[in-house]
Amino acid sequence: MTNINRTLIEQFYSDLDDRSRESLDASVEKVVKAKEHGGKVAIVTGSGPNIHEGVTTLIAELISKGVVDGVTTSSAVVSHEMGGTLDRVKMCPAAQFGLPEEKMPRGNVFEFTDLTDEQLDELSKEMILDRSLLAKRKDAEGHYLIKAAANMAYPMGLRTELIAEEIHSICRQTGQPFEVVAGWGCDERTMLGAGAKKGVPVLVTIPQLVGGGHVGLAVGDSIPIAERSRRIAELIGQSDVVIESAVALTQEIHDGPFETYTGHGIWSWWQNLPTYNLKEKSLIRFDLDENLRKAQDLQKQSAMIQEAINKGLPKTKLSKIPFRMEMSAFARHEGSIPVIGDIGMIWPVFALRIADSLGISLDFMSYKQETQEGKDMRQWIVDNIKPFCKAKMQARLAEYKH
Repeated sequence: MTNINRTLIEQFYSDLDDRSRESLDASVEKVVKAKEHGGKVAIVTGSGPNIHEGVTTLIAELISKGVVDGVTTSSAVVSHEMGGTLDRVKMCPAAQFGLPEEKMPRGNVFEFTDLTDEQLDELSKEMILDRSLLAKRKDAEGHYLIKAAANMAYPMGLRTELIAEEIHSICRQTGQPFEVVAGWGCDERTMLGAGAKKGVPVLVTIPQLVGGGHVGLAVGDSIPIAERSRRIAELIGQSDVVIESAVALTQEIHDGPFETYTGHGIWSWWQNLPTYNLKEKSLIRFDLDENLRKAQDLQKQSAMIQEAINKGLPKTKLSKIPFRMEMSAFARHEGSIPVIGDIGMIWPVFALRIADSLGISLDFMSYKQETQEGKDMRQWIVDNIKPFCKAKMQARLAEYKH
């Protein structure tokens, strides 16, 4: 997928408001300057929109091209990338299969991954399939759609859950995080696969451990919480630019046990533990919530957020805006840049301008999913990004042991 519609991407830029365009320009400049001087860039992603808008696939491309040096994400994204990022499913009323309604998701639906008979035969070599249930899927009432992979659809959702247990066992043998071992078997056009190939850390944050069913449990159990926090601190501490993309609960970055400028790292420092400091870093956030920018404006105009903290007052009552936890440190950080808008529009502009400035050719580009280019991109992901491969993981495991 090498065709890049520059006209559409420029239209995305034009459709942002004036302040977001200015902030996006500044964000591009920060990243380019950092990379030109040998600096590092970290991406902090949530799930949901980042998968559907092709952002995680674009980040994987930026890892492969040496632009991105570390990623934090959610266990849900790990699960989806293990399934191939996006897949095509048939969503059916569950009643026609005799499945108990009280055990079905809201709406009493049951989903099937759209697989050929040949693909199912291959899959049957590693798991027991309910052939009777699968035989009913073709003639069953329902509709097809593209959605996040390896989620609720049979059999790929179940397959990912079962593989998680195998990966967890390997983690116990090797001492590696789940994300590393999973990356050994993931498509190299996923963040996990690209990270494993390039030696770039891709880690689930502690607030985002819950998600992805048993994948989330296996991720959480693969290494101790303290070690996970330490690895994330090292990732962020070594980065000059940190970019947050449609993510909530980023207090590990702003308010974690090892960060000394906005967080609680003072006691780690007190006990002579390694710490890091956000003060000189560029902190960029792509977000739809206008309140993020309002909180920063209040701080810049009157130091209101810091004043609330100094007086021990609730920030929500003083600022009179809905106040998310991560807004506090972000609003008070002198190097923070909020870019308010749809990440499906922001990321293509951001990535292309960085690539052009650094003389890099991109082989993949994401687009806002409502556009024709976005629909084509999503279908390309379905057709080309393959699910987790056990043989690849086992081959890498053999290399690791030796």
